[in-house]
Amino acid sequence: MIDSAYLPIITIIGGLILLMIFFHYVPFFLWLSAKVSGVDISLVQLFLMRIRNVPPHTIVPAMIEAHKAGLASITRDDLEAHFMAGGHVEKVVHALVSASKANIELSFQMATGIDLAGRDVFEAVQMSVNPKVIDTPPVTAVAKDGIQLIAKARVTVRANIRQLVGGAGEDTILARVGEGIVSSIGSSENHKSVLENPDSISKLVLRKGLDAGTAFEILSIDIADIDIGRNIGASLQIDQANADKNIAQAKAEERRAMAVALEQEMKAKAEEARANVIQAEAEVPKAMADAFRNGHLGIMDYYRMKNIQADTDMRQSIAHPQNEGIGHDPIGK
Repeated sequence: MIDSAYLPIITIIGGLILLMIFFHYVPFFLWLSAKVSGVDISLVQLFLMRIRNVPPHTIVPAMIEAHKAGLASITRDDLEAHFMAGGHVEKVVHALVSASKANIELSFQMATGIDLAGRDVFEAVQMSVNPKVIDTPPVTAVAKDGIQLIAKARVTVRANIRQLVGGAGEDTILARVGEGIVSSIGSSENHKSVLENPDSISKLVLRKGLDAGTAFEILSIDIADIDIGRNIGASLQIDQANADKNIAQAKAEERRAMAVALEQEMKAKAEEARANVIQAEAEVPKAMADAFRNGHLGIMDYYRMKNIQADTDMRQSIAHPQNEGIGHDPIGK
């Protein structure tokens, strides 16, 4: 048996526990705040939100904000469905309120679709009201005279609400603008004309409609800076000259190798001819001996031939005195 003296304390503790459980599952003060703000919602609906794992502290403030902004078309079921789909209820309601105040046409279905697509719908509405400036990285291009130019541009864009779902992002805008700058500079006759009229680049790029298929609308493209880089044309000419020189050297080396080979071949043929002559001269004494034995050559014929040979050697020594003493020695005859 419980002592009667402890009954009031137990009752109070039990009552406090029941109140804590009640206020946990039934956010009474949140319901009171909604009622004071003119939002029609019951305690049972708040309790059922807890059962469905939908935080009332997210849904009810969004309903109050939408009601105060005059967006009566937004219902509790819509907000709960968007939260359960993984969306950001607060950002969607903020975006709808901002679009309503700025007279931008934005429906709840479009806003939730943009949010579920992974884009920040509130930031998109802000960008529609206050355009964003995107700085492009340095873009390098070469004019027709071969001078390299390095340009930097600032692109002012405004969010296109209707193409946020499925539209290309900032990277595509930067890539297209860079391509347009390269094309514009590349079509210029010389770099001086680009430096004199940098706005011609902006006008040419804007006429290409670079924002087609993107989530943005390009308002302006301003050239912030243009620097002069290297003389690409001169570098290419130097490289071409070096390449031509290397080709000419290779051909000359090929011709030299062929000449050396031909010289070696001629030397080999000369050596072969000299060997044939020596071999033939070695056969002369044998032929003369055979001629003596067979009676075809007499002793007078032999002396007559030797005299002719001596006379020929003398004539050669007189004609070429520097070769005197070289070859046949007349004293030794």
